[in-house]
Amino acid sequence: MNKLKIFSIVILVVISSFGLIWLIEGNDFFLYKYFAPKEENVRREVFENTKSYKDGMVQELQNMQFEYIKADSTHKTALASIILHRAAEIDETKLPQDLRTFIDKLKDEQKSK
Repeated sequence: MNKLKIFSIVILVVISSFGLIWLIEGNDFFLYKYFAPKEENVRREVFENTKSYKDGMVQELQNMQFEYIKADSTHKTALASIILHRAAEIDETKLPQDLRTFIDKLKDEQKSK
């Protein structure tokens, strides 16, 4: 009888543990749903503040500027829209002066249309 009591207690503890875990995690892991997006936002923010990300954005915008200069007038409108969209993602004070001037010129052209 003593072994049956111990076995029953062990089974009860295991079932209680699973029940507690289910209570904490829920069917859809509600704690994960709450904390995962916040963690990813922090990761994204840290990534966007790295030197390599900023340098890559500047290089990409400079390549787009070069393509804009080479493009004919029909493609310039589309390129300007893409360049302005990408430039909105980065702090303009971090851009070289010539690139800032170019982006300001594109903004003025878009406003005048």
